[in-house]
Amino acid sequence: MVRAAGLALHGPAHGPNPRVGCVIVGPDGTMLGEGWHRGAGTPHAEPAALADAAARGHDVSGATAYVTLEPCAHTGRTGPCTDALSRAGVGAVVYAVEDPNPQAAGGAQVLRSRGIEARHVPVAQARDVNRRWLGAVALGRPWVIAKWAQTLDGRTAAADGTSFWITGDEARAHAHGVRAEVDAILVGTGTVAADDPELSARPAHVEAPHQPLRAVMGRRDTSGARVWRDGNAVAIDSHDPHEALRVLAARDVRTVVVEGGGTVTTAFLRAGLVDELHAYIAPALLGSGTAAVGDLGIATMGGALRGRDVTATALGVDTLVTAFLQRGPQ
Repeated sequence: MVRAAGLALHGPAHGPNPRVGCVIVGPDGTMLGEGWHRGAGTPHAEPAALADAAARGHDVSGATAYVTLEPCAHTGRTGPCTDALSRAGVGAVVYAVEDPNPQAAGGAQVLRSRGIEARHVPVAQARDVNRRWLGAVALGRPWVIAKWAQTLDGRTAAADGTSFWITGDEARAHAHGVRAEVDAILVGTGTVAADDPELSARPAHVEAPHQPLRAVMGRRDTSGARVWRDGNAVAIDSHDPHEALRVLAARDVRTVVVEGGGTVTTAFLRAGLVDELHAYIAPALLGSGTAAVGDLGIATMGGALRGRDVTATALGVDTLVTAFLQRGPQ
């Protein structure tokens, strides 16, 4: 299953579908085939692994399929994985994560009804692969990552409004890599008016990275800005973060990075709609200027937003702090 989770990571992090890996093992413990889902509209991990086994000349009758996510039992762009496994004659299926999507769930029950053993064996690595996707399905809205770059004293711009560049090349390259993994980038009209950003993904050493949807929320006129250079952009005529997420969900967005400015980030935090934080911290001090986050309406330490599963990563002279949010002490 750990091998299957590693295979799943080869699939795209963006898009409406989860990343899934599958390893098929014979009764004698021999690996017969393996595969992963390569994105919406392509074969799921199970048919890919079955095809790999066939290409290797292996008979999978009576074999066990180890899959990171419960096999689907519905027809979308491809057929049900339960049918593919049944036709191949596998004897058992072990899956690490139950499918939370009501449209696709129920595969284990279908397999059992056909005499195929189906066992749920939780494995942390398999769940971690799809943490954002699983969160989005459970929440019924896109998974929200709030991202900003700041000085040590929490400033995202100097008193004169300048903000280029707070962090160094390594931190900016990392941020572009994250952009290439999500479905959308969201900023406010104020950021567009002040900075005219491209909002594109330009990770190093990637020739043609995935380009996320560019989303701008607010009512200020930003016509002529670079974000509107092609059709891969959406205007959200609202200041309501809930409305912004409804618009993005209608565009099949599962993950969105909220990049600012501080007004938009604060609005999402106040609404309880931020799931993950990415703070790029530079070893610099300003003493004045724009704060990374505005008033959250919190008057006491007991009500502070607390991060969990926190990591700190050195990126050149800068540090990236990532955290998943929970409100108050646990």
